[in-house]
Amino acid sequence: MLVEYKKRWKKFLVAGATMALVAGMGSTLPSAYAGGKIGTDNENQWISIGMGVRTSLNALEHGSANGGSWSNTFNIDNARIYINGKIHKYVGFEFNTECFSCNGPQGAAQQISTDNATIGLLDAIGKFEFNQYVNLWVGRMLVTGARDELNGPFYAAMYESFKTPFNSADFGGTFGNGGSGKYGRDNGATFWGQVDPGFGHLQYSVGVYTGLQSCGGCVNGGPGGPNQQNSMLYAGRLTYNFLNAEKNPGYYTSNTYYGTAGDILAIAVGLNHQKNGSGSLAAASDFTFFISDLLFEKPLANNGGVITITGEYKQYFANYNQDVAFTAVPAAECFCIFDGASYQGAGLFLIPNEIGIGRFQPYARYTTVQPNNSKQRQETEGGVNYIISGHNARISAFAQYGNLASLGSNYAPTAQGDDNYAVKVALQIQY
Repeated sequence: MLVEYKKRWKKFLVAGATMALVAGMGSTLPSAYAGGKIGTDNENQWISIGMGVRTSLNALEHGSANGGSWSNTFNIDNARIYINGKIHKYVGFEFNTECFSCNGPQGAAQQISTDNATIGLLDAIGKFEFNQYVNLWVGRMLVTGARDELNGPFYAAMYESFKTPFNSADFGGTFGNGGSGKYGRDNGATFWGQVDPGFGHLQYSVGVYTGLQSCGGCVNGGPGGPNQQNSMLYAGRLTYNFLNAEKNPGYYTSNTYYGTAGDILAIAVGLNHQKNGSGSLAAASDFTFFISDLLFEKPLANNGGVITITGEYKQYFANYNQDVAFTAVPAAECFCIFDGASYQGAGLFLIPNEIGIGRFQPYARYTTVQPNNSKQRQETEGGVNYIISGHNARISAFAQYGNLASLGSNYAPTAQGDDNYAVKVALQIQY
């Protein structure tokens, strides 16, 4: 036991030393970031190019190949290229890529681009933006509904943003036959806008998407999944901002503004629904997802720092017969998505004084996931972010304890997993 505690303290010391080293580099790192925007004499015709990288060092207790010691791995969690632009006053576009298999095998596990590539299409959106009230995006985009999805990993308050169960557009792994999207994206159309009723601001987004689509014999000659009639996925989200309005591109969100947006109190509800959107052909069920989330952010007077509080409740309805669905042949044709509830809450405090080139932001988070027919999961996390340039440059060091990672998304009744410690250091850069 003493040896194990010494190992844990060693991990924390390594994380702390890394943070201190970066904090002390203020006199050697440049303060400007490169980027590019190409335009014409017409202000309504331009194109911009950017990038985003997220990388981490992960140490997981009992995570080694022999299960007897800590694992130690460097991951490339995201590597993206952003392309945005306008061709008309009311018409624009967005095209983004992602490294879908940077940390895993290529080929069958990476079906979004080609079998021999790691970079694939993330977003491809045609934008018709008329005014604050009514706008339309069409193409491949984020499915509306949940703040954690609409933040994406780069605009979340903490490095590991996706702790509660995946929605169908994350769970599918592919687009079209046999899948329902990846990284929260799907092919479809989203209407979005904002109205100001006189007190506060009401933001809305509603969309229709391809969702889970099945076909006869689409996987290894099997039956093809539960949605044989190819019904579509319908989604919506309403956010009421009681204080300042949140200003993000389109219907996207952020989980913190580091105090730059002033006082924020946002309460939202979201819904996804698809007929026969879960289970297997022999055990099909409708899929319905409900979420309610909260964001409160308060910059304290006299440059006293920034308080951020986030909360989330999710309820999934996917009432397929698990005894039948989990034994589907082939197993890949069971869309065995989560059925149950989950809760998550976090508190963060951005310290006002700069140390080196940034500010420290300690935080704590608790997550619990409660499947209806599988073992419950929970995780407690504590850490500190080092904020250099908002969401564009951030370093995080954090520790976790629980069985959320060991059980993962295996919601079978027989799922097993132990409580484990994890210590991680991560870097996020984008422009």
